[in-house]
Amino acid sequence: MKVKFVTLGCKVNQYESEAMLEQLLSGGFQKADEKEPADVVVVNSCTVTATSDQKARQTLRRAKKENPDAVTVLTGCMPQAFPQEAEQLLEADIVLGTRNRASLLPHILNYLSSKQRIVEITPHETGEKFEPMTVSAFHGRTRAFLKIEDGCNRFCSYCIIPYARGRVRSKPLEEIRAEVKKLAEHGYREVVLTGINLPAYGQDLGLHLCDAVEAACAQEGIGRVRLGSLEPEQLSDEVILRLSRQEKLCPQFHLSLQSGCDATLRRMNRHYTTEEYRHIVQALRRTFDNCAVTTDIMVGFAGETEEEFQASLAFAKEIAFAKVHVFAYSRRPGTKAYLAPNQCTNRVKEARSREMIAVTKTTQADFFSGTVRPGRRSAVRTGTGKKMSMRAIPATIPPFWQFPPGLYMGCFCRSG
Repeated sequence: MKVKFVTLGCKVNQYESEAMLEQLLSGGFQKADEKEPADVVVVNSCTVTATSDQKARQTLRRAKKENPDAVTVLTGCMPQAFPQEAEQLLEADIVLGTRNRASLLPHILNYLSSKQRIVEITPHETGEKFEPMTVSAFHGRTRAFLKIEDGCNRFCSYCIIPYARGRVRSKPLEEIRAEVKKLAEHGYREVVLTGINLPAYGQDLGLHLCDAVEAACAQEGIGRVRLGSLEPEQLSDEVILRLSRQEKLCPQFHLSLQSGCDATLRRMNRHYTTEEYRHIVQALRRTFDNCAVTTDIMVGFAGETEEEFQASLAFAKEIAFAKVHVFAYSRRPGTKAYLAPNQCTNRVKEARSREMIAVTKTTQADFFSGTVRPGRRSAVRTGTGKKMSMRAIPATIPPFWQFPPGLYMGCFCRSG
């Protein structure tokens, strides 16, 4: 039988889809090609915005239409956060959440024999352990993802994810070492460490994110280690210094900003001020040569005034990010901000999105105007804003793991 996965959302979802795919392959299934009919279609959903939920519903219905005789599975964050709504999506023969991924194969086999619809969404519990799963290959990718953390304890006022993912839990360090070793043996030279709240890694184990980074960097055969999205206030000067000792660590840091206005940050229940964020960025740029700082910025949050938006816009200009994901606030039932007064209209959100995108595209262009280009003399912008001349780079560029660490900057956004 042939199986197809459709994955929506973040790198954690991509990792989990690969882990579930390996489970089914080991059970005798084969991976269907992209346009090939499948006997089983698994939709691994995202629920970070209302648009994400809409995409999950549309994807599920399209999968059923294109594969009318297939077993369709809806799993991931959307059913976990909104189980009643997910149960009503009758296009899904099997509905699962974000727990007990190992049950996917038994559920599919059960459905094939009984033809009885299965809905099993197990609530997360305080104190639950990190669910064991490993991935040895990523189909169609040259870099590997490694999920080392799950869950979030932060409860930002706009965010549904703590309800979809539960509390913080971490992959044991020895399991990280074993999985990185396996990935290196399978030919991967670059590993991206991912998590729902990545800097919280180790809080439940008496460890720290730096321990995981050091373990990954220590593996022979791995040439580059990257970090997924980071909560900025968890990067102290001591942490930044410790990370800087790892020559294999790619100096690209995605520091989730959300807003450049302190009043908005307080309503969001974010745990830093713009001054603290500025200090962290400055510390990274002082410590890492050719450091690239990227971010997410939300516009149109509940109660965001024009003055607050302009403050956020000015802060984005000041920081001069290498790349920014701009998105409009999406109201999520069950969050504190859902019932907040003074909600922005869609027209206001759209206008602010356009303005923020225009500004951040300019800073991105400024960043790339200083990046290394093959076959010419190049000027590379350092973290302090100065330019450093470098000798001409040959037209035939060697593999990235042969680059000196300072020459790897600027390649961070070429793939997901």
